[in-house]
Amino acid sequence: MLILVDQDGVLADFERGFYDTWRAGGHDFPGIEPAARRCFYVRDDYPREYREKVDAICAAKGFYLDLPPVEGAVAAMRAMLEMGLDVRICTSPLQRYRHCVPEKYEWVERHLGTEFVSRLILTRDKTLVHGDILVDDKPEITGVRTPDWWHVVFDQPYNRHIGGARATWADWQSVLLRL
Repeated sequence: MLILVDQDGVLADFERGFYDTWRAGGHDFPGIEPAARRCFYVRDDYPREYREKVDAICAAKGFYLDLPPVEGAVAAMRAMLEMGLDVRICTSPLQRYRHCVPEKYEWVERHLGTEFVSRLILTRDKTLVHGDILVDDKPEITGVRTPDWWHVVFDQPYNRHIGGARATWADWQSVLLRL
């Protein structure tokens, strides 16, 4: 079984990393707690006048590298390999990619080890990637083709309106192995 796992919001805690960076920046807008987020794209949760600042944080050097791991993610990825599952990280870089792309590789090496660096797939269109399951926090994955993988929504406050298969790192085995 080939399991594709998204990086940001699933393995790397984008929500906590962004919120902490925002709060440390001394902005006059207090920031939105991760549990209160309602939109997939963080910039869409913030007032229009702050969107450039939101984008600047996400494109800044060190932002992706310094994201903390989602609780349970590292152990789950290693457990999947130990179970003999073919697990790959399938992630979409920002269009302002200068720091994002190399930092995604560095993040994987730092938190999952060098063996996972060769398991990293970067693509702007995940529908082009073959797999059996895609674990992703994005509510709907679209692209140029109908994907051959089953989308398992990684639970986040902004995707709870989506039905279907849903998982967290606390219950991943019961969800993924059932499929």
